[in-house]
Amino acid sequence: MRKPNVIFILADDMGYGDFSAFNPALDSTHALDRLVAQGVTLSNCHASSPVCAPARASIMTGKYPQRCGVIDTLESRGLDRLKLSETTVGEIFKQNGYATALIGKWHLGAIDPLYHPTKRGFDHFVGFRGGWNYYYDYTYERGEQRVDGDGVYMTDLWTTEAISYIRSHAHEPFFMHLAYNAPHFPLEAPEKLIAKYKAQGLYTDAVCRVYAMLESMDAGITRILDELDALAIADDTIVVFTSDNGPDFGGTGDDCMVRFNCDLKGSKMHVYEGGIKVPAVVRWPQMLPAGLMTDELVHGTDWVPTLMSLCGIEHGCSSDFDGIDMSSALRGMPLPDRTLFWQWNRYRPNIACNAAARDSQYKLVHTPVASYLDLPDWEVDMDVDIKRHPLAYADISDKPYPDLPKLHKPTIELYAIDEDPLEMRDLSKDKPEQVVRLERELQTWFAKMEWERL
Repeated sequence: MRKPNVIFILADDMGYGDFSAFNPALDSTHALDRLVAQGVTLSNCHASSPVCAPARASIMTGKYPQRCGVIDTLESRGLDRLKLSETTVGEIFKQNGYATALIGKWHLGAIDPLYHPTKRGFDHFVGFRGGWNYYYDYTYERGEQRVDGDGVYMTDLWTTEAISYIRSHAHEPFFMHLAYNAPHFPLEAPEKLIAKYKAQGLYTDAVCRVYAMLESMDAGITRILDELDALAIADDTIVVFTSDNGPDFGGTGDDCMVRFNCDLKGSKMHVYEGGIKVPAVVRWPQMLPAGLMTDELVHGTDWVPTLMSLCGIEHGCSSDFDGIDMSSALRGMPLPDRTLFWQWNRYRPNIACNAAARDSQYKLVHTPVASYLDLPDWEVDMDVDIKRHPLAYADISDKPYPDLPKLHKPTIELYAIDEDPLEMRDLSKDKPEQVVRLERELQTWFAKMEWERL
């Protein structure tokens, strides 16, 4: 029996409410709704981080991002670099006879050719290596060669490239990671689609643009699903769709991106559910039930071991995964109880800020501290400059990190997350024994991650 193909589609900063299946006010993600009807929806899926690069590190390795050396989004600092000692999902599938491709956003090492996707298990690469890119006025890479864009909307370019790859590999097993950068900043989309949402008079200009970006991406996914049908390989292809983290709610006035996200607390950059709970669907018509929804607790570190299990492939690194094979949940069965962890802030990890531990019943949070999440203007300017002038950055910046205020003792919150998924009632004073238990587990986990990172 032929091993199944895998198409792993990743959106960038997409929230639950951006999915029209979960937002009655929207009618724009028809391909994603199609996947919900034909596949398995993971309604309790969590990214491993509330920001891009660390979350992607887990998708690539099955490990917590800190272990892999990926602690921030700043490629000019090298803080996005996936350790060269790590084995990626591309390498695992390649060593098991798969053709491998990455199309779109990498963000796991933008500087130094040793971190290039073609050196990390992907035979075919068309995309960009940094954290974001412009959608009309851009350069990108084909293999290791830089190419000037020709004005094609970038989301459409990734779709066209994905379809071309599928056609050329339809008769052999392939693993394709299609990493759309929509709806990540900058908010650029076809004007006709933006006008459609503006005409409704319901949203800020920024939200209109976000929805237009998502609709363009969804139209591309429709083309891909139709191509699988036309080539008669849909039954032999596992299609995964998810997002790297929750939605970006930045901006003020008409630039404000705040929108419906199923009333989840927080957003991108926060370890509250709004920053880490992400939409996720898996379709494999030949082997998985259609229309199933499971609320089993799933984590970004689970994707690699799960895909390996579904495809019947092995690798020597399997015993080192932080994630589990959650394929039983895709068939409606329960997963074992476990405690999961998160932590993220700028520059150097600090457990007193923006950290969380949760099990099936409770979630402990070290609340976010704005000064540890925001960037000074000069750092933002450098992040923009590397997008415009990537060749000027032959090495990572050694500019000193900004001084941050001392932060020793966290502010702690506790939620009965099974009963209170919107994190509305802080129980830290009422359940001190749960605070002590989860705090101990979080401290132990963090110490281990830091030891392995350093």
